[in-house]
Amino acid sequence: MTIAPKKPRKLSMKAKYEALTRDLDWEPSYVDKDEMFPFLEFEGIKIHDWSAWEDPFRLTVDAYCKYQAEKDKRLYAVLDGFAQGQGHLTLTDASYLNAMKLFLQGVAPLEYQAHRNFAYLARHLAGPGPRFAALCQSIDEIRHIQTEVHTLSNYNKYYSGFHNYLQMHDRVWYLSVPKSFFDDALAAGPFEFLIAIGFSFEYLLTNLLFVPFMSGASFNGDLPTMTFGFSAQSDESRHMTLGLEAIKFLLEQDEDNVPIVQAWIDKWFWRGYRVTGLVAQMLDYMLPRKVMSWKEAFELYFEQQMMQGLFKDLEFYGITPPRHVEDALAEKEILSHQVYWILYQFSHAAAFTTSVPSDEHMDWLSKTYPDTFDRYYRPLWEKERANIEAGGRHFVRGLPQLCQVCQIPMAFTEPGDPTTICQRESEYNGELFQTCSNGCQWIFEREPEKYIQAWLPVHQIYQGVCGGPSVPEVLDWYGIEDGDNGEHAGSRDDRNWKQWHDDADHERLGTEVG
Repeated sequence: MTIAPKKPRKLSMKAKYEALTRDLDWEPSYVDKDEMFPFLEFEGIKIHDWSAWEDPFRLTVDAYCKYQAEKDKRLYAVLDGFAQGQGHLTLTDASYLNAMKLFLQGVAPLEYQAHRNFAYLARHLAGPGPRFAALCQSIDEIRHIQTEVHTLSNYNKYYSGFHNYLQMHDRVWYLSVPKSFFDDALAAGPFEFLIAIGFSFEYLLTNLLFVPFMSGASFNGDLPTMTFGFSAQSDESRHMTLGLEAIKFLLEQDEDNVPIVQAWIDKWFWRGYRVTGLVAQMLDYMLPRKVMSWKEAFELYFEQQMMQGLFKDLEFYGITPPRHVEDALAEKEILSHQVYWILYQFSHAAAFTTSVPSDEHMDWLSKTYPDTFDRYYRPLWEKERANIEAGGRHFVRGLPQLCQVCQIPMAFTEPGDPTTICQRESEYNGELFQTCSNGCQWIFEREPEKYIQAWLPVHQIYQGVCGGPSVPEVLDWYGIEDGDNGEHAGSRDDRNWKQWHDDADHERLGTEVG
């Protein structure tokens, strides 16, 4: 009698995941492990058991690719429909796209930087679990920049400021703020990079960017950006989980890791928080139709979710809330106004346009910021409106002093006093360095050798390495073209927007009469 061979037993999802990831790991036989993974010890981190790394999502490559392909299919269907339906005319106003220009110039290139360094971690982390997690995130990040560029490329056909974002990211003064954040992270070791990106960039920055800001895109008729944002947010949820797992893994491996991780959390909280200043002014000033204020977003996504959630969870390991967090909490009433005022004054040297808030806009700001706006900022904008009516639109023709760490012009104010500019001074090797806050001063004095090398745009312009001594020469070196910058009222985008909608109104009127 012939006995039929048994069918191979179907593996469970967990067993299949183990077989396709961890079971592919091996111990080196002719190369020393320290030589194979040379970057794991110089930061002082101690790892005793790489197998203790927990993989919360347990995605295999085939499942991952199928999942992402389905999301891309939906996204590109939306992009095609929007382009074919002349969707760029359905936005609330052309001024809305200033936020998208800043997003493309400042955020999208960071996705590529993250892709590169997570690919580096996928090679240089010694454990198979974190290596595979880093590989998946590396693929996520390169998908993000591709879909961001494809999403916003349709606007480049009709509007200014989208054409040269990569050159601008490397050179333009305000883009040195996000770029310096990632340069700092890329110049760190592998474990600090995990904290910098997994905690600061993913938990702090993308929560405050992707959720409220993409809702703002929806409110302002930007269906492609909204679709991309929520497509990316499912990835960001996985990235935030990876960041939290990295923190807990390091803390559980050895108690000597706790003060190192605490110092990184202190540093990268403040570095990430300073970058969110760009997000703050986007929400409060660049969206014609508001979805939520910066203060509301900060209270929801930082104070409630992080302070009452993440850090309560990390108390078990001996981690405390970040150093200087009280300074950040005190700034939520004033941050967006101070950052937009900087951009307003220097938008003649930027790849976007700015304008004085309308009466309706200022009334919204007054209701949203009842303790600060009418007292400190409405008089500023009313004075500027009077300047414009007298023919004197305000642009600063000089160059501002920059913070040595965050590289934002020194316009932030003292904690608790919105009327006094905050300026901190540190001495290193006989030279004086300026920082904008207690947080940035602490970061500088902790690693001065790193930050004295900062590429500060203003210093480079004064040294003559940014195209020449005049503003037109610098703007040409930046890649900024006529029509990209300055006052929005009367700009090329504003004129085109009004012309297109006048033509559409006339065409519709003719059809109705006919």
